[in-house]
Amino acid sequence: VTFAAKVDVNDDKSLLVERETDAGTETIQINSLPAVITCDLRLNEPRYATLPNIMKAKKKKVDTMEAEDLGVDLMPRNEVLEVYEPPKRKEGVMVAN
Repeated sequence: VTFAAKVDVNDDKSLLVERETDAGTETIQINSLPAVITCDLRLNEPRYATLPNIMKAKKKKVDTMEAEDLGVDLMPRNEVLEVYEPPKRKEGVMVAN
């Protein structure tokens, strides 16, 4: 589902998605999960941090972990075969007004 403006989760784990179209808004119910949904800018409601919470966050301890402790393999799986610059752009043509 694309351009979701509102997403609600029902009790039966289905999704009710309101999306924008050229003709207005459309409501779609998705009964089977997983689902891929892209959102519209209206879906986000930003939260702004207050000064007391910023000060609390500065004092909070950050735990660091090693990848080996988590069993994560960090070996690269991609191999770069060739790197080259794109061709130069051709000169533009001036048109009369």
